[in-house]
This record gives sequence, C-alpha cells and structure tokens, in this order.
Amino acid sequence: MTTSKEDRQVVLLADAHQDMLAGTRSVLEARFHAVVMVADEESLREVADKLHPQLAVVDLSLPVASEANIVRELKQNYPYLKLIMLSVHDEASAVNAVLSSGADAFVLKRAVATDLIPAIDGVLQGGAYVSPSVAVTQD
Repeated sequence: MTTSKEDRQVVLLADAHQDMLAGTRSVLEARFHAVVMVADEESLREVADKLHPQLAVVDLSLPVASEANIVRELKQNYPYLKLIMLSVHDEASAVNAVLSSGADAFVLKRAVATDLIPAIDGVLQGGAYVSPSVAVTQD
C-alpha cells in the first residue's frame, strides 16, 4: 500500500526498550506523518484516547498495570485500532495467544527491518500478518 505524504497518519509506538524504539521509529517515520512513542500502558491509553490512531505497534512485554490481556483490552476499547504486536518470543503458543486475543499482526523484534512494512500493509488492507519465521498452529 503506497500513500502520499498528505495521506500518512499518526502511528502509536509502544515499547519500553529505548534502543528498540529508535530502530522501529526509523522504519515507521518513512511511512507515517508522525510517530508517537510511549513506554508504558498508561501512556499508551492516554495517547490512544487523545489521538485515535489508526495503527499501533506495541511490544508484547510492555509494562502493564494489571494482569489483564493488553491485546484484548486495546481491541475492546479501540475497535478501530489496527494492532501490530512486537515480540522476541517466536513460540507458536505465544503467537497464537496474541492473535486469538485480537491482534492483527505479530512481528518478531529481530525481523522488524524486513517484516514491519509488510505487516503494516497487510493490516491496513484488512488482513493479518505473522513474521514468516514463526510457525503458527491451528486449533
């Protein structure tokens, strides 16, 4: 999906790891008008409430205030939000849990440079995406 500069929107990037934020941000800045970065669950909610972004890229290990499923909560509170989860975990059980909770995509952190743009394209066109090096099992 190619967009003109005027069509680019705001994307929300949530990750507690500063080095990961910088690398992921550089990938996103080429595609979006603005990248808003947060490092915790409370900030994630505040920005989502204020800016209503179409897309959020969220670290699966983002510090959360409660044991509630962050993916399920985000999709319930922001049903318009396309949600791409980032993780270092490539186990099928982790991927399946994230996708069954409502995430639109699962991207391995080690593959952000190659997998994030295809994931964005896929979810913005109404599809789903999983990093190709991850095996997803069907229940």
